[in-house]
Amino acid sequence: MGILQAYFDALTSKDTTALADIIHDDFVFNPHVGGMTMGKEDLLGFVSRDAVSGEHERILYENDEIGVMHSIAHFANGSDSEAVLSFARFKDGKIILIETGATPLSDDYQVIGA
Repeated sequence: MGILQAYFDALTSKDTTALADIIHDDFVFNPHVGGMTMGKEDLLGFVSRDAVSGEHERILYENDEIGVMHSIAHFANGSDSEAVLSFARFKDGKIILIETGATPLSDDYQVIGA
């Protein structure tokens, strides 16, 4: 199994122990929201609080150095759902960086091919 599939599996099951094993200690998360940066503990807390859920997760590309993924994110705070494109960089077999870009979706969105 690839790193990104393990990442999606840990996120889906809210398994922060498995997620902690996949995320590098020097991890940096640069989400699409203005200038915010999070580290490993921030991401684990985000997941443990059920702050976001995903669907239609797809791995678009992955090799030993980088990965690109796409998913639909639903946020627990009631904000609109978003289509999220993520870029990941790997180091020592773990995710060391994730950067995202997102597009807000209307309430009646449909995923083509789902």
